Amino acid sequence: MLQSLFTGISGLGAHQRMLDVTANNIANVNTTGFKSSSTEFEDTLSQTVQGAGGPTGSSGGTNAVQYGLGVQVAGTALNFTQGSNQATGVTSNMLINGDGFFVVSKNGQQLYTRAGNFTLDSAGNLVTPDGAIAEDTTGNPLNLAGLTNGSYVSWSIDPNGNINAVNSAGVTTTLGQVGVATFANPNGLQKVGDTAFAASPNSGPAQVGAPNTGSRGSITSGYVEMSNVDLSAELTNLIISERGFQANSKVITTSDEVLQTLVNLKQ
Repeated sequence: MLQSLFTGISGLGAHQRMLDVTANNIANVNTTGFKSSSTEFEDTLSQTVQGAGGPTGSSGGTNAVQYGLGVQVAGTALNFTQGSNQATGVTSNMLINGDGFFVVSKNGQQLYTRAGNFTLDSAGNLVTPDGAIAEDTTGNPLNLAGLTNGSYVSWSIDPNGNINAVNSAGVTTTLGQVGVATFANPNGLQKVGDTAFAASPNSGPAQVGAPNTGSRGSITSGYVEMSNVDLSAELTNLIISERGFQANSKVITTSDEVLQTLVNLKQ
């Protein structure tokens, strides 16, 4: 069989993966805290018909003769550029200005997210829409029961992540501090759904600390970070992946026509 058939099939598969990644980006164009991904291709092994030869006293050197065996997806790269800010007016909503992730706990697993659309549950926990609980700088939940049982008349979150509550006498009490995590290699994080990430061996361990310290960004209350998907770029990628798929389909069709010609020769 012609190798070009299998090369064309590898191209179909790779561009289908690119289409999948692009479609997911477009689907999440309005998802709070979503980070887009891009598809990276690499060629597969090449078949060496003739090896390279060095020059001798009587002849010059020769280059290798190789035929490529197709393409494959090398990986998907996360884009961690800052998304646009959207005002919500909700005190419990937060965004991180700069590097870092909110630290949340869900079913005993520590996860990390840029989506700061937190709300207070009946127990006084800061929670995500799917029920994950925000953690403080020491890795414990922010138990803010005083905010839900009427002990305080108002509260706010400052740029350093401090949760400050004011009672009826005008006395301010700091109830806790929102934790922010950074990683040596954020691109090594793994998506686990619900706009959250889990640490991996290649991301390195989480460095959890106070906002606005080290490389960690500051906190802005009353805002959330929106998706960083560039819709115009993604629509362009949609066309590129479609044309790549069509071109590889044409390779398969042409290879089939060549095979049919060979069959007809025998007839």
